[in-house]
Amino acid sequence: MQEDIVIIGAGQAGAQVAQSLRQGGFEGPLRLIGDEPHPPYQRPPLSKKFLAGEIGAEGLWLRPPAFFTTNKIDHIPNTKVVEIDRGAKRLKLENGDTLPYGKLVLATGTNARFLKLDGADKKGVVTLRSIADVDVIRDLLSASRRIAIIGAGYIGLEVAAVAKSLGKEVSVIEAQDRPMKRVVSEAVSEYFARLHQKNGIDLKLNTGIEAIEGGDAVTGVKLSNGETVPAELVLVAVGAEPNDRLAEEAGLETDNGILVDGCGQTSDPDIFAAGDCTRFYSNRYQRSVRMESVQNAIDQAKIVAQALLGNEVDYDPLPWFWSDQYDIKLQIAGLSEGYDDTKVIGSTENSKFYVAYLKETQLIAVDSINSPRSHMMARRVIGEPWRDDLLPEA
Repeated sequence: MQEDIVIIGAGQAGAQVAQSLRQGGFEGPLRLIGDEPHPPYQRPPLSKKFLAGEIGAEGLWLRPPAFFTTNKIDHIPNTKVVEIDRGAKRLKLENGDTLPYGKLVLATGTNARFLKLDGADKKGVVTLRSIADVDVIRDLLSASRRIAIIGAGYIGLEVAAVAKSLGKEVSVIEAQDRPMKRVVSEAVSEYFARLHQKNGIDLKLNTGIEAIEGGDAVTGVKLSNGETVPAELVLVAVGAEPNDRLAEEAGLETDNGILVDGCGQTSDPDIFAAGDCTRFYSNRYQRSVRMESVQNAIDQAKIVAQALLGNEVDYDPLPWFWSDQYDIKLQIAGLSEGYDDTKVIGSTENSKFYVAYLKETQLIAVDSINSPRSHMMARRVIGEPWRDDLLPEA
């Protein structure tokens, strides 16, 4: 008799673990617990096409709801797990019920990071992580003329582009000296800064936040330089934190993420984890990493499923990411941290170029702007010594 497998988290990673287990021949009881009312869905389009109204909620579904029924995957929505009793191998639910498990998978994802600011609890101050968040933001957008976005990362800039396309006045406030500084080179940052400014975004760099102003509802953001940016809607987009509290309270090893090995196993041999909530050692990059990407969620989930099926596996991915802003597609292959040289190939003026990141002459990452060929090739050749013909023309 096969053990019950319970998956906490019905997002990209959790759904993929369930699917891969069934595809791999697992026939035992399989439960997928999610804290939202929806079938498992994609999150990247939330700040792009879904916010813009170009697709509805059904366009986000990872699989039709019938898929889970057909494959005997017991999807349990609107349910929050509040405690893992590792000794009894039981889960305590928010409603007081308990649920047994034989093997457990944590695919709990991330939570949007929130700023501890005076006034952050006012109506109109929001974060973006879920369908419910976007529903709130849409309603606020329709009633707002001015929007302030705190943070010039992927989500902040994607929402800025959508809001501008809807005719809103948009200010983006960033503490760093350039947008997306954590993930891209100066050349790419400068390109996107110009792109947003050309589209009418008021981009405020090197700027801190003092407080959120207003009565019950927000009326503006007070900056560290004394200026106030008027806004009826404030989006806080300052990154995400791994949702590892449940694991930590259960006594599992965590460190800005749930620590797992190459097969996704935690410090408890009966508990695995996959996706944005995990941290693992990368032999490729010779350091511990935590990745927030669709690629990692899918690939690590497949590894976890294989491990649960009894197969020997070792996860050491080449990560890749993307962002759509206006009609520009940014695709990133690899991790650029620690680079000591860059090569800019193509034309920034024509919005078709890529930046190769080198470390000791070895290619470690590539940012491609409207250059899908260079992105796909980069995913094959990262790790090789740089030469001028290693990648195609932009």
